[in-house]
Amino acid sequence: MFQQIVLASNNAGKVREFNALFSQLGIQITPQAAFDIPECPEPHHTFVENALAKARHAAQHSKQPALADDSGICVAALNGAPGVLSARFAGDNPKSDAANNQKVSDLLANQADKSCYYVCVLVFVRHADDPQPIIAEGIWHGQWQAQA
Repeated sequence: MFQQIVLASNNAGKVREFNALFSQLGIQITPQAAFDIPECPEPHHTFVENALAKARHAAQHSKQPALADDSGICVAALNGAPGVLSARFAGDNPKSDAANNQKVSDLLANQADKSCYYVCVLVFVRHADDPQPIIAEGIWHGQWQAQA
């Protein structure tokens, strides 16, 4: 069993949530910043590929087991966009959930089909070259709402 797992993220909320889950097993979740790990590029076309790249990157730099996620929303009328680009759909400077949501709403304004789904992928690797990463995927189907 592992005593520590590196989370391939510096998101304080994710660190808290994963620590709450894993503390029950006696496992400490440590953000990648504690190891001075630079952010991993996410050049891939799928959530699985991006999460796997981030997990391997964190494990390689930390020499510890690593957990990574990738997630986003896929909209039918937009051919699956924003997909893996969900976090930066409206641009990178700075990343903004509000701006991303507004862009999707604007693009769907005259569309009848507002069906979409949210994808979240988690990948766990025991080490950077783990030949059998553990991959979990959740998908939630729904309809785009311009306002919550």
